[in-house]
Amino acid sequence: MNLRLSERERERALGAVTTPPDLVSFMVSLAIPWRSPMRVLEPACGDAPFLRAFAEQYGTHHELVGVDIDPDAVTQARRQVPFATLLEEDFLLWAPREPFDLIIGNPPYGIIGDASHYPIHVLKERKGLYKRRSQTWRGKFNIYGAFIEHAVNLLRPDGRLVFVVPSTWLVLDDFARLRRFLAREGRLEVYYMGRPFPERNVVAVVLVLQRGEQGLGLFDLGNREPVVRKTAYQGELIRFETPETMAFERRGVPLGEWLEIYFAARSPEIRRHPSVVGEPRDGLVPILTGRNLKPGWIDYETCYSGLWMPREEAPSLRFFYAFPHIVVGHTKGARVVAARDERCYPWREEFHLVPKVVGLDEKTLVEYLNSEPVQWYVRTLYRDLVPHLTMTQLRRVPIPPELAPSLSRARQLHLWEEDFEERVIGV
Repeated sequence: MNLRLSERERERALGAVTTPPDLVSFMVSLAIPWRSPMRVLEPACGDAPFLRAFAEQYGTHHELVGVDIDPDAVTQARRQVPFATLLEEDFLLWAPREPFDLIIGNPPYGIIGDASHYPIHVLKERKGLYKRRSQTWRGKFNIYGAFIEHAVNLLRPDGRLVFVVPSTWLVLDDFARLRRFLAREGRLEVYYMGRPFPERNVVAVVLVLQRGEQGLGLFDLGNREPVVRKTAYQGELIRFETPETMAFERRGVPLGEWLEIYFAARSPEIRRHPSVVGEPRDGLVPILTGRNLKPGWIDYETCYSGLWMPREEAPSLRFFYAFPHIVVGHTKGARVVAARDERCYPWREEFHLVPKVVGLDEKTLVEYLNSEPVQWYVRTLYRDLVPHLTMTQLRRVPIPPELAPSLSRARQLHLWEEDFEERVIGV
């Protein structure tokens, strides 16, 4: 495998992202040495900006180690930090003889796979090895998750990890195992950084794990006091919870208790369908996408997908295309956009809601899902941590109990008891 790449090729093929100097400085400020000398590692080091900044801040007497899979990057790092040990190694397959006090850096981001679909294609043949060595790999995963897990395993029992990574691991289901793993291993501090990379549209956080401790602190941009603090953390979603959003959540019933949430057919499946064509004809309807979905209504005329099919064939793709139901946008960012599909059209992607309970007022539910209180709830909790609404987020949206007359008596009593405790007892 030839890994001698140009700088642009390296950034794309290996998921490398250059770290701005002010972000490097901030992260190094979170890594004050607690013993001397420290054994410090920068994985996927590139030209080793973190080792260089650490040495400038805390001295060159520490044992500094950098690792990178790209031989040209290692050569450049040796010129930049001649007092460090720089190794040409695949970090995810590397097993050093001794653990580290501190691991700091900016691991690569991206999904490993075929070059036609995924950015990190030069490592495709090693993906199986990575997965076998990982406890937390799930779904397509993202290589930065594997870097986090392996780095934690290379720490001393009281070691510290300081990584800047995309914010998606805070809420996506693919990272559920990783969150539980981190919760078992130590105390988490998560610093929301917004979009710190000038050339990348990536929302990032700085993750600090103090091994051997427990709890969670979530810090807002430029704030040194946590906006969310938990003395016990077990791997649940990490959200910008406030007393107001939590009260709003407690007063309702999670949407997932009332409705099954399905995902529509995806493009490859649709294109393989024998009834789907790429031009309009008599008797065919457009296959709808998220662009057809508006708050409270659906544009049935515009064909953004470029695909058509007979409407009566739609249920052969998904059973719920056969009857009117609520559709909720998947790619609308941190907001809920809902409408009821009365015409039973075929869809490409988006969430499709089918009631579990009898008597659910779907028209009123659509109005509620598009309401400002719901938008405030989603926007406050999740901000821009992920670029789309997830099924887990949608499942947790609280629905007022009065919208479902068939709500079980036991569940209703439970909600009343919680509300009574909050108002009267103050728990």
